[in-house]
Amino acid sequence: MAMKIRLARGGSKKRPFYRIVAADSRMPRDGRFIEKLGTYNPLLPKDSEERVKMDIERVQYWIGEGAQVTDRVSRFLEAAGIVEKKERNNPKKAVPGKKAQERAEEKAAKAAEAAEAAAAPAEDAAAE
Repeated sequence: MAMKIRLARGGSKKRPFYRIVAADSRMPRDGRFIEKLGTYNPLLPKDSEERVKMDIERVQYWIGEGAQVTDRVSRFLEAAGIVEKKERNNPKKAVPGKKAQERAEEKAAKAAEAAEAAAAPAEDAAAE
């Protein structure tokens, strides 16, 4: 059985609350799970101790049984010092989108035209 340690969403609309659960990977996100391992409340401030609560011993047990950890839960475990930090690489993160690049090109073209137009009268005055 392919096990995952992942988040199961609860809470009402626009008020998310998550349970950290050990579940069969074939089950739906909010469906049947085997064991509840903790909670995550994203509405609380980041420095709050109530934001993420986990039963670390049970998490380690499930990892030992071969459960795969999702990206978000692995970040919680990294913050708790249970799992070594993974190197993440997203080189396209800082690259602007197509529309932003087009706007930047248009702005640069306008600036070049303005500089060229400002330089032309100065050259004419110097020639006289």
